[in-house]
Amino acid sequence: MTGTHSRVSLGTSDLSVFPLALGGNVFGWTADEQQSFAVLDAYAAAGGNFVDTADVYSAWAPGNTGGESETVLGNWLRSRGNRDDIVIATKVGMHPEASGLGAATVKAAAEASLRRLGVERIDLYYTHRDDDTPVEEFVTALDELVREGKVRAVAASNIGAERLSEALAFAEREGLAKYVAVQPHYNLVSRDTFEGPLAEVVAEHGLATVPYYALASGFLTGKYRPGGPGVDSARAEGAARYLAEPRGPKVLEALDGVAAEHGVELASVALAWLAARPTVAAPIASARTVEQLPPLLAGATLALTPAQTALLDEASAV
Repeated sequence: MTGTHSRVSLGTSDLSVFPLALGGNVFGWTADEQQSFAVLDAYAAAGGNFVDTADVYSAWAPGNTGGESETVLGNWLRSRGNRDDIVIATKVGMHPEASGLGAATVKAAAEASLRRLGVERIDLYYTHRDDDTPVEEFVTALDELVREGKVRAVAASNIGAERLSEALAFAEREGLAKYVAVQPHYNLVSRDTFEGPLAEVVAEHGLATVPYYALASGFLTGKYRPGGPGVDSARAEGAARYLAEPRGPKVLEALDGVAAEHGVELASVALAWLAARPTVAAPIASARTVEQLPPLLAGATLALTPAQTALLDEASAV
């Protein structure tokens, strides 16, 4: 089934987002500016308004230094004149020249991101990965950015339950800006990376979850099969390893069945399962080409039956 695209509230923030976040990791990497603009245009035309990037994207690519994705996104916003329609999420802590969560790094990195994006304010600013910086230091630095009007809301990616609790408690105690969302690694073949203590803290505090690797580096699209042909993709090796685990083929089989019942692609079902999990606001998925986008968008409106959900739950259980 498809219907009108509703917006979902992002945790305790005033941000309202499309239930599928478009991943910006490919912009300026496997998708050049022209391709990136085409994907962004198609996503926005379908009602999408939530774009996820990071200052480090894509420093790992030969010839890139980091900031390429933000620059492409900024150029698109400027050329389309649609800044106010788009919720921009970016991250701090993993750029080669702005590593870690020290207060000075957080502030300098935010300024650099604002410059590349060509905007006055970042809607959702994530600490990209936890390190050993005291929570007092980075929570205070993030709060100052919010007070200065440079950031609307703050969130955390790659953080453990204990540190998340600590950061939330400190912010609460001091009356500072609190994390409103988490971005964990979470999908049908990787449930223990979120479920358990971390998910419990998120639920307890009313935070939103915005999972990355929602399609397990493409594995959950079904293009990697036991004994199947190799796939030409920058992430093929990462995806293929799931075939070696007992759960991988079981999940594909369950996805095949549910996808056939709805007449949709596997990716749509995998995203719909994730979107329906407790606390999940919007899974993140990226598309290098406009052709890759429709099944991702379909996942945002697909409603699974209780029986289908149970089937997927069982196939993906540890």
